[in-house]
Amino acid sequence: MLKTGMIIAERYEILGKIGTGGMADVYKAKDHKLNRFVAVKVLKPEFREDTTFIRKFKSEAQAAAVLTHPNIVNVFDVGDDNGVYYIVMELIEGITLKEYISKKGKLSVKEATSIAIQVSMGLEAAHSHGIVHRDVKPQNIIISMDGKVKVTDFGIARAASSNTISSNVMGSVHYSSPEQVRGGYSDEKSDIYSLGITMYEMVTGKVPFDGDTTVAIAIKHLQEEIVPPSVYTPELPHSLEQIILKCTQKSVDRRYQNMEDVTADLKHSLIDPQGDFVTLTSVDNEAKTVVISDKELGEIKHMPKQISKSEPETLEEEINETDYDDELEEKKRRNRSDKTGKKKKRGGHGMTIAMLLMGIVILVAIILVAGKASGLIESGSDTDKKNEASDTSETDDDGMVTVPDLRGKTEDEAKDMTKDMKLGIQPMGEEASTQAKGTISSQDIPKGSKVEQYTTIKYYISKGTQQITIPDVDGQTGVDAQQTLEDMGLTVNVQKEYSELNDDGTPVTDPGYAVSTTPSAGENVSSGDTVTLIVSRGVDYGDSVEVPSVVGMTKNDAVTTFGKFLNVEVKEEKSTEVAAGEVVSQEPEAGNWEDPDNVNVVITVSTGSQEPTTQSDSTTMESASDNTVQTADNSAAVAAGEVWKCTQTLNTPSGYSGGPVRLELVQNVNGTPTASVVLENQVIQFPYDLDITGASGVSEGTLYLSEQINGVYQELGNYSITFAKAE
Repeated sequence: MLKTGMIIAERYEILGKIGTGGMADVYKAKDHKLNRFVAVKVLKPEFREDTTFIRKFKSEAQAAAVLTHPNIVNVFDVGDDNGVYYIVMELIEGITLKEYISKKGKLSVKEATSIAIQVSMGLEAAHSHGIVHRDVKPQNIIISMDGKVKVTDFGIARAASSNTISSNVMGSVHYSSPEQVRGGYSDEKSDIYSLGITMYEMVTGKVPFDGDTTVAIAIKHLQEEIVPPSVYTPELPHSLEQIILKCTQKSVDRRYQNMEDVTADLKHSLIDPQGDFVTLTSVDNEAKTVVISDKELGEIKHMPKQISKSEPETLEEEINETDYDDELEEKKRRNRSDKTGKKKKRGGHGMTIAMLLMGIVILVAIILVAGKASGLIESGSDTDKKNEASDTSETDDDGMVTVPDLRGKTEDEAKDMTKDMKLGIQPMGEEASTQAKGTISSQDIPKGSKVEQYTTIKYYISKGTQQITIPDVDGQTGVDAQQTLEDMGLTVNVQKEYSELNDDGTPVTDPGYAVSTTPSAGENVSSGDTVTLIVSRGVDYGDSVEVPSVVGMTKNDAVTTFGKFLNVEVKEEKSTEVAAGEVVSQEPEAGNWEDPDNVNVVITVSTGSQEPTTQSDSTTMESASDNTVQTADNSAAVAAGEVWKCTQTLNTPSGYSGGPVRLELVQNVNGTPTASVVLENQVIQFPYDLDITGASGVSEGTLYLSEQINGVYQELGNYSITFAKAE
């Protein structure tokens, strides 16, 4: 056991133990290089000399490291420090699903379904990378303080290959599939079974199979039929119960074929709780071996060899006593006529067989007639009519639905639009918007996107154009003032001007600090309006001033310190020596004397161990002008018919939590990095289909993605994209 205060790999300071498992202990630690809290999983001492366990431990890290998904705990680092084998993971502040169930007894249907959807999406991502978890259970599902659900502990998972996998590795027996219990083949369908057991526990508060010993529980998984969860939770919707039962089928062939189908049906259940859309294979279709008693065998042997004709005929007469319409009566008369015409006398066994077959045919015909009359069996025309009615939704050949544009529509109009398309909608609140008040202002899935049926579209209702009162930014740095205004939904135009002077010759406003705004503080503007922010350059000392030192400062402090200089550009670079957010280098060097109006100052900021997420962040008006010119050039190229397009699918970025995003495209145009915003302040659904136009003749670019968290955009990563000339 590690002690508090110990440092692993000269980086991770142990703060305390937060959990333990079969192979490892988990500690809360602080990463001093990146200044963040993490979870460190450390192999237990008794296993450090066991090469098998070390191999499994490393396999866990390798399996989990390739998985980047909002519903999977991210792995940051793995290593060995003097015999201490460790894995550094994302620290999730929250509780396990097991603890949550224990506290609440059982979960509500909506809550259980939401958790199950998030778990299934995480497992779906793992399966797409060939990773089977093999130990899905509430103990390995964490619910964060903000409600995000994440799957963790791929401790017994391993990468699946194209070859058949046989493994004696088995997870917790209460949640293990029958094939895991047998020690045989296990794949993603084993995870589906375990998820089904987990869902069962969420809605009932108990596991379906329990016993005094591990062996007893395992045998129940193999032999006993599961008690329907509705026995313990009568209010359980039919659709959710069917999903659970299908997941927990003992035969792998009768379960869902993949986790994607599980997710789709779970989403469908939220829209249609009592729907009968889940198909279960009847148990009777799987013939079981039975032992016939001597008494039963004797009865079979001594059965009469000839079947009485009276039984089917009597049944027919009883059915025919019911009043049906004329058409059905005519069908019955034809059936009786056909039956009479087909009767032939045969001797011995031939006659018996013929009569038996004839009786069966008659019985089936009668049942069909009766069934159609009573409505239990649909006629072909009726079925066709129902099929025609159900095919009114706008679905493609692959079953996908094109998302409509809900913006500007009322909620009732949106419901009518999506109902026939088999899509759900969910309000998320209100927001300021240029759309008419009371109509839908934005939606999380862009119009034209292809989604599966029963997908839920989240939307916001417009509060109309919001009036904003310009705040007093006096005393704030220029950087902070700009952020304040942008967080209020305003567009900010920064201008630097020399300050007025006091009687003693000192500046009224220090360099880098906000002077005023246009419109002035206290005036009302609308969201989205442009505000000019004046930032002080201090005292005008002419064309030669000393360059200050900013190395080691934070980015914002450095920009403020260079407030006197007109052109300041911020770049980023990866550095393992300098903490993220701190200045690594500067140009020109400190101590030089330069013209503040004409020198180009470049500040390079560390991104820590992460790759830079932007090419540059220029604070100069000159850069803004360059981008404007380039945009004009692109427009001219489009007008001339020379269009370079990119159609590409973007996968879910690591750490994405579902908030509004900004996509910024950076391309190297004539040797100059040129940036343009593709979209901003929109909630999109991943995988996201990108369809954009780039600079003429430029075949490559980098797309940077940022998510708005607490009103501030935080960069999550980037995508390398390619362009091709449109024909």
